[in-house]
Amino acid sequence: MKTNAGTLAAPFPYFGGKSSACDLVWRSFGAVANYVEPFAGSAAMILGAPDGKRVETINDMDGFVSNFWRAISKSPDEVAHYADWPCNEVDLFSRHSWLVRQTNSLVENLNADPEWFDPKIAGWWCWGSCNWIGSGWCSGKGPWVHDGQSIIDGRKLPHLGDAGRGINRQIPHLGDAGRGINRKLPHLSAGRGERRVFIMEWFSILSNRLRDVRVTCGDWTRVVKDSVTTSHGLTAVFLDPPYTKGEMDYSVGGVGTDLPMQVQAWAKQNGANEKLRIALCGHAMEHEALTSSGWTTRNWTVSGGYARTEEARSNSALETIWFSPHCLPEDPIMDLFSQPQERR
Repeated sequence: MKTNAGTLAAPFPYFGGKSSACDLVWRSFGAVANYVEPFAGSAAMILGAPDGKRVETINDMDGFVSNFWRAISKSPDEVAHYADWPCNEVDLFSRHSWLVRQTNSLVENLNADPEWFDPKIAGWWCWGSCNWIGSGWCSGKGPWVHDGQSIIDGRKLPHLGDAGRGINRQIPHLGDAGRGINRKLPHLSAGRGERRVFIMEWFSILSNRLRDVRVTCGDWTRVVKDSVTTSHGLTAVFLDPPYTKGEMDYSVGGVGTDLPMQVQAWAKQNGANEKLRIALCGHAMEHEALTSSGWTTRNWTVSGGYARTEEARSNSALETIWFSPHCLPEDPIMDLFSQPQERR
């Protein structure tokens, strides 16, 4: 869906998003009665899903992520109100400090009441993630570090690039100049009023899409039980845990731990279930143990489309998705002419 706000996508930058693989994954899932995403993150896969009637559940261990998606589905205008703010370094770090102090109570409230959300936390978190450079936003791991003798100010400057990121990226001028789709759209900075319209439109579209989606916060194993999956019929499960290796980490951690292997073990144990169609993401060779159980793989890269050469397949950084035996087989004709659509 194209709008002035862009495509139906997360309004904040998120490391490890899988928007480029949406078409590939949903062709392999096909029409299902139920969809579960235990590691939601930017929710790219559910936002890129084809139209269809199904039960949908997304989950994330990070309370800020879960709260944002729950808040945006229930009260997009309130979230937009708090997200609409100029880039300001003083505000960035004062809000960061305040948000980090809300972490424990946020997770407790999200778990205690499936209808609970906080639009202020959601808006400020989204705004900050668009201005923060690198990892560590709301991780509680800084920005001040004590080296044993003195406090080192390790704060990062807010993102001040011309293009911006997420909700702060430059948007086209919305004037009447030009004709139809061929009108000239100069890349000018938007005024405050225009920016607010831009954000509210984007958030409203997201709210409409996510209105009936169940958003949970907690350990991934909670949402892969039978009561959440196969009890609702044929179920697609999209697993995108932190990878075994990587330079970037998530706010709640996971990279470099045994979490990916725990997920792999569940996938292997449940892959033969004819009521489940499972996709598991990782780097090349990370989950090769699944291939002996009938799983198939597809390789893809964010910028270059699906990888086909042996040289590309041997690249340790290559993105790979493992599909369980009951996923739909690859359509060679469709694959020959299809290219992944980048959702920005």
